[in-house]
Amino acid sequence: VLHSFGINLADSIAITAKDVVLPVVPMFHVNAWGAPYACAMVGAAMVMPGPGLDGPSLVKLIDTNHVSLALGVPTIWLGLLNEADKIGSKLESLQRTVVGGSACPPSMMTAFREKYGVETIHAWGMTEMSPVGSINQLLAKHTKLPADAQNKLRENQGRPVFGVDLEILDDDGNPVAHDGVTQGDLVTKGYWILDSYFRKTRSETLNKDGWFDTGDVATMDPDGYVTIRDRSKDIIKSGGEWISSVELENIAIGHPQIADAAVIGARHEKWDERPILIAVKAEGQNPSEAEILSIFEDKIAKWQIPDRVVFTDALPRNATGKVLKRDLRESFGEVLING
Repeated sequence: VLHSFGINLADSIAITAKDVVLPVVPMFHVNAWGAPYACAMVGAAMVMPGPGLDGPSLVKLIDTNHVSLALGVPTIWLGLLNEADKIGSKLESLQRTVVGGSACPPSMMTAFREKYGVETIHAWGMTEMSPVGSINQLLAKHTKLPADAQNKLRENQGRPVFGVDLEILDDDGNPVAHDGVTQGDLVTKGYWILDSYFRKTRSETLNKDGWFDTGDVATMDPDGYVTIRDRSKDIIKSGGEWISSVELENIAIGHPQIADAAVIGARHEKWDERPILIAVKAEGQNPSEAEILSIFEDKIAKWQIPDRVVFTDALPRNATGKVLKRDLRESFGEVLING
């Protein structure tokens, strides 16, 4: 009930009785991010997709049932956008999409906004948080900014919703500066955050101050907006410097000849780890490695650009749509050493 109140606030997802909601998030994925309860609270109509999570099925559902709000992971929306573009659908009824589960590529937000007039709301959370922790909505002072600056602000994971506290801690457990630059471990506590894992005690689950470690590396700006830099297990340490796989993936997905992409740290004899890009070519495209790497120029420091591009037919994903980077590391983690 508290979680439903939290995500139905005006500065959160703000579901109302006027909405027709399509939760593309599976029910087993934290009960579809709590959408069924939030919809019941306000009396919003729901459209249930069943097993048809492919682009053609979703476009048909949205256009036929006049869906105004849809929730899902980026992989789902890639299929939706490709199909809508293919058949010429305008997605006229769709007003908002909530994207979570993994970072939403800026190019996807741009496509929703500029092609279809759809607002993309970046959200973040996890199963242990039941699940929503933060939502990206603008503050009053941001309304005076140019449109490009506002759109850039919408790309991070937003501020904690009522009922959730977030903090960034250093290796010693002390809060870091909220300057949007200094990164550390993202921790949380709140009304719907777990206090102990099954068969574990509270002290085994939380730190001495009662914070739960999310396993994410993040920064926080002075207004409380959080940017997830990476999962702690996925961030790449090259020559003692940190490289965000999420940042590289967001850039790569913007390449028109790429349908899907993931970045991992591959073993390197000199630098310990170096980033490599695992890419899936877009239908009918055959880009070279050099063509793909060119998209990184002038967007990040040269030493952060991936050393290699490895093309594959598909990325391994779990049932909730997240890329299984452990599998990618097992398959491609030695390519810089073995050639």
